[in-house]
Amino acid sequence: MFTISYSIQPDQRESYLQLIRELKEHFKSLGRQNYSVYEAKGRKNHFTEVFVTESIEEFDALEDNQDEKTQDLIQRLEGFVDQAGMKYSTMIEVE
Repeated sequence: MFTISYSIQPDQRESYLQLIRELKEHFKSLGRQNYSVYEAKGRKNHFTEVFVTESIEEFDALEDNQDEKTQDLIQRLEGFVDQAGMKYSTMIEVE
């Protein structure tokens, strides 16, 4: 599981939510069904994106196989993030 957590600029909320809908649809069209975005309870405008992959190879492909539209959407998303930036976390399931 790979997560990206960040807060967005409050005045950009509606534009951010529209972009997230577009990003989810794009990932779905690419066959990436295991992508979700959550807002922290009690922390308005603090979001976590969650990617769940079935293997290390699939995880590696998240970044290695980005098409032009994915890169554009991610770049646009980064423009909504506040000054605290993004925090990344990678977790491997214990078997």
